[in-house]
Parts: sequence; structure tokens; C-alpha cells
Amino acid sequence: MSTYVFSDVHGHLAPLDRALSRISPTEDDRIFCLGDMIDRGPDPIGVLRLVRGLPGVVALLGNHEDLMLDCLRDQNDALAAMNWAINGGAVTSQGLSELASDELDDLLSWVRSCPRSAHARVGERLYLFAHAGVSLDAVVPPTWDEEEAEAYLAAQVDEDLTWIREEFWGAERGLLGSDGRGPVVIAGHTPTPYLESMASELDRSPVGDDGLARMVRVGAERDRWDIDSGAAGGAGFGQVLVLRLDDGEEFYEPILDGE
Repeated sequence: MSTYVFSDVHGHLAPLDRALSRISPTEDDRIFCLGDMIDRGPDPIGVLRLVRGLPGVVALLGNHEDLMLDCLRDQNDALAAMNWAINGGAVTSQGLSELASDELDDLLSWVRSCPRSAHARVGERLYLFAHAGVSLDAVVPPTWDEEEAEAYLAAQVDEDLTWIREEFWGAERGLLGSDGRGPVVIAGHTPTPYLESMASELDRSPVGDDGLARMVRVGAERDRWDIDSGAAGGAGFGQVLVLRLDDGEEFYEPILDGE
């Protein structure tokens, strides 16, 4: 059994499909998608369908799913409609309008059921997952086990899990103590090149030799991992990453022109 995580595909179905084809997930694998499946890219509906059909998948709500659901909750809410539109919601909105009513209701019901956080233990290491990060002001438990991780995430504010940025990535310390105890938090939401002006310690440049964004580990303890590899920026800037937690292997697929 392997555990995989990816985030912020933003409607770029083709590179996600290529990356998943390389890992060939099975029914025994665990897959965590950290949200922002939709908006900006050319096929957000295709991404929703693909992610939903993955074996062993846990998909989290991202801020773009939040924007969509806010707009659809009250279609007379002009502010919600504007917020979604200026954040790239037009392609998603058009795609939803073309669905048969049964599939539309089914797909939106699934999105509404997605949690905002999750956790998993891989080997000896505990991982916390959220789209944007966590508030580090929450009370840290004296020990970390599955139950404590669940309680810590449950104490988080929904808005922080889907929208937090500078307060999380720019903090001096994360949750891992100097004794090596504590979880690693994996999030997306913030394309990694933005961290150069936001976080004090990165394990490497967020831009690879190919000029494309890539994941980075943040903090002195390297316990905050940003896996948003800039897919929202499209071809020439971003790529889709699927990260295997068991051995740390990174499976990248660049976004090509037109996809």
C-alpha cells in the first residue's frame, strides 16, 4: 500500500491524468487530494470526475470549491458570483451548466461532502492535510496520536483550513518540535514561488532547473510542505505534482500549451 497526495490541479485534467497513469494507483493505495480541483484550467468538470473515481481517495475542500458552493447556494448573491468569477470560475460555471441535472446534483453533492482536513500515518510519521494550512495558534496537544490529530484539526476554523497563507507559511516554527516529535503539515493553496518572499527557510528553490514551480519544505524542521506547484499559472509556469509519501518520490507532469 502506498500513500499519495496532490493539490491545486485547477482544471488541468491532462497532466493530472498523465501523473496518475505513471503511479497506477490500486484499491490498496490511499490518495489525498487537497482541493482546488476546479477553476482557471480548461476541464474542471473532468478533474472532478477523475478525482471522485480514484480508488481510496479523500478529497478536501479548497477555497475555489468554497467559492463555487457559496455562489451556487444563493444564485442571487451578486457578491458571491463576483468573487467566484474574478477567481477564474467562468469555465467551471459553464461546465456545470452543460451537465444533465442528475449528474450535476450528484457531483455537487459529492463536493459538499468533502471534508476540510484529514490526517494519516505513513510509517512512523504523522501527516496533517489541509488545503491552505492550519492556524498555529491552536492549542498543541502534549502528545501526537491519531486521536489527538483528529482533535487538533477539529479545533481549526474552516476559513483557516481553506484560506490561510502568510500566518502559516511565514511562521518561525511549525508543529514539529526540536525533539523530532509532531506532525508534518502538507498543504497547497500558495504557489511555491510566492514563498520566497513569505517564508524564512525553504529546503530548496521553488523553481526547478526547467523553470517550473515545484514543491518545497518550509521551516527549520522542514515540517510544512507546500505542494502547490503552480498549475493555476498554466503552461510555462506550473505543473501537476503527485507526491508519494512512503519514499518522498515526486511525480511531476508539466502543463503543456492548450491543456
